[in-house]
Amino acid sequence: MTPIHFSPSSLKEGRWYEYLIRFALGGAATIFAGLVSSRYGASIGGLFLALPAIFCASATLIEKHEIRRKREAGLAGERRGQMAAAVDSAGAALGALGMLAFAMVFSLTAETSIAAAFIGASLAWRVISMMAWYVRRKTRSVRRGRMEQKGSGSAIVRSR
Repeated sequence: MTPIHFSPSSLKEGRWYEYLIRFALGGAATIFAGLVSSRYGASIGGLFLALPAIFCASATLIEKHEIRRKREAGLAGERRGQMAAAVDSAGAALGALGMLAFAMVFSLTAETSIAAAFIGASLAWRVISMMAWYVRRKTRSVRRGRMEQKGSGSAIVRSR
């Protein structure tokens, strides 16, 4: 299994105003969630905080970067940009599962100790996120293997 690692090289691809857009949208989403929370309570506000408002800006920026990179290489790149945004959205969905685990563990343990609740919830987030990533990776490799088997089987049939 390939280890998960951090690579800051992709940060160099963005422009300053793109990061400003992400920061502003994330901040606006947080402020909105706080206002909803103060008006309707923490349970409702938390739902809005969990909403990945920044994801929309992020997905479009990823698509734009991939298209630009392919055009610089002399290719169209639209499909590649869509695929890169799709991969990012799959990662966001896996991260959302981890956030759900965090929220559940924290809400169940917060009354005993905030510090212990935070540590336990963080551990739950990490475990669930990594398990979701691992399951997705394994199901993709199984699906890919099936597709390759179907492809080779149809080649045999065609050659007859």
